[in-house]
Amino acid sequence: MTLLDSAPGTAGSGRTPDTAPARAGAGERRPALLLLPALLLLLVFFGVPLFGTVWRAFTDPQPGLANFAWFFETPANLDALGRTFSTAAWVTLFALLLGYPYAYAMTLAGRRGLTVLTLLVLVPFWTSLMVRTFAWVILMQDTGLINQALGAMGLGPLHLIRTQSGVVVAMVQMLMPFMVLPLYAVMSGIDRRHLLAARSLGARPITAFWQVYVPLSLPGVAAGALTVFINALGFYVTPALLGSPQDSLLSQEIFTQVNGLLEWGRGGAMGVVLLGMTLALLAMGALTLRFGGRRRGR
Repeated sequence: MTLLDSAPGTAGSGRTPDTAPARAGAGERRPALLLLPALLLLLVFFGVPLFGTVWRAFTDPQPGLANFAWFFETPANLDALGRTFSTAAWVTLFALLLGYPYAYAMTLAGRRGLTVLTLLVLVPFWTSLMVRTFAWVILMQDTGLINQALGAMGLGPLHLIRTQSGVVVAMVQMLMPFMVLPLYAVMSGIDRRHLLAARSLGARPITAFWQVYVPLSLPGVAAGALTVFINALGFYVTPALLGSPQDSLLSQEIFTQVNGLLEWGRGGAMGVVLLGMTLALLAMGALTLRFGGRRRGR
């Protein structure tokens, strides 16, 4: 028996020299195999319905672009599209204005304070969307709690139910976690010694915050704003229960075409337009984040 025969991984040990690389290759392929069930579920429950929607948009009732031509030639559809994007923009703006100081307060709070602030964001988020929407319906009634409080302060009553303002208020509350959590994730990683350094160089506190802290938190702002905006584009339950039919969003128009008029092709065309614009926004957001990251890395 030679020394080569007794070495690990040789014929003497019962293993061939190619065994280790082969096992390493199998180990590298194993994570991909673990993802296979999730990919199959996405394909069946998301990919197939999506393909069916796109297929109907181009083929129902006849193959061609008639459904898209109808969409862009109908002023009411363009109004609904513009109203959908303007509502999403207002919701994103107010969520950012409220979420930014809230996330900043989370970074300053102690352990108990952070736990309380986190629960205040997450507990409503864990409640059913329908329950929260009906709660807003009750609160926004002309004789509801909000109007009673406004009346006690001499500011009301205000007509909130069946208005676009009421829809925006409710959607801001429901989408707030999507703004606060990305902001807190970025803010918690910012070294506050940057602010001390700026103040030691003579900057006032507000100047140091605006010129040092805010630029460092922009990745969280972009991630939160993009997530809230895209989620707001597809909201249906809240605008349907709190808004008025005259101010319906595109999701409500899709429901009317599909369930009310059985115009599957036109509803599919609306969905494809909304999906295309959402993907375009995602691409623009990704490019902006990538470009901003490169500039900060210089």
